Amino acid sequence: MQEEKVILVNEKDEPQGLMPKMEAHEKGLLHRAFSVFVMNGKGQTMIQQRALDKYHSPGLWTNTCCSHQREGEASVDAGKRRLMEEMGFTTALEEVFSFIYHAPFDNGLAEHEFDHVLIGKYEDDPRPNPAEVAAWKWVYPEDIKKDMELHPELYTAWFKIIFDKFYDHLMQNASI
Repeated sequence: MQEEKVILVNEKDEPQGLMPKMEAHEKGLLHRAFSVFVMNGKGQTMIQQRALDKYHSPGLWTNTCCSHQREGEASVDAGKRRLMEEMGFTTALEEVFSFIYHAPFDNGLAEHEFDHVLIGKYEDDPRPNPAEVAAWKWVYPEDIKKDMELHPELYTAWFKIIFDKFYDHLMQNASI
């Protein structure tokens, strides 16, 4: 199976070419990505614990799902695809903001992403793929924020960065 490629971009999210995902993470090159946050009617956010055999950040808690767009794939379409692959369901998604971040990992790899943040609503239980997800739960954003302050080691490096921006977005748009 051919390794997945990521879309290298500049600071304006303009494509600069393709590169194998692992190589982009080894070199820490800026590439396009997306992060999905699914919420329910109670205002809770679905978070997942990454599978224990993932090549980076195994067993850590993170947002509902995240990954990389494929060449020619819109961010919302990519988010729906990955939501089905990881969590076993799909729902309508809306892109709410994007930003650039850099997060190094203990294993020498680094995420350097132009991240498109997507939000959706869902009320049922997911059917997670055990190769991707060890566990999941619904949690109020305020509780995630508090727990992340007390136990930052339980969360992925990117989630700690993205969550602050997501939380600020929620506070500014209380109708979500």
